Amino acid sequence: MNKILFDTDVLIEYLRGSEQAKTFIDKIKGSVYMSSITVAELYAGVRESEEYEKLEIFIGTFEVVSLNKSIAKAGGLYRKKYKPSHATGLADALIASTAKEIGAQLVTFNIKHYPMLDNVVKPYARS
Repeated sequence: MNKILFDTDVLIEYLRGSEQAKTFIDKIKGSVYMSSITVAELYAGVRESEEYEKLEIFIGTFEVVSLNKSIAKAGGLYRKKYKPSHATGLADALIASTAKEIGAQLVTFNIKHYPMLDNVVKPYARS
């Protein structure tokens, strides 16, 4: 695995202290990325104080990919095409187009939301 883009759900498990998530993420040998959409989703759920500071440090360990016109266009088209059949929301569509844009494998628990990608991995079975 060279480039890995993480969906928000996997990173939330890591931040909540899941040993499975920690083991999986700590074993990654390639470059790790997150979409700026994921950054927004993580901050939307953060509590003040120590959790906020930990999140700042955690996000700093990833390459954050910002939205651009190409990612936004593809994401909008993915949403339009896959919302009816796969319940793909706009955030997921933008994360998918980010993975495609940078040539990364997407790691997520919501494989159903990403039919537009061939390179999607579920990191582990949740216990």
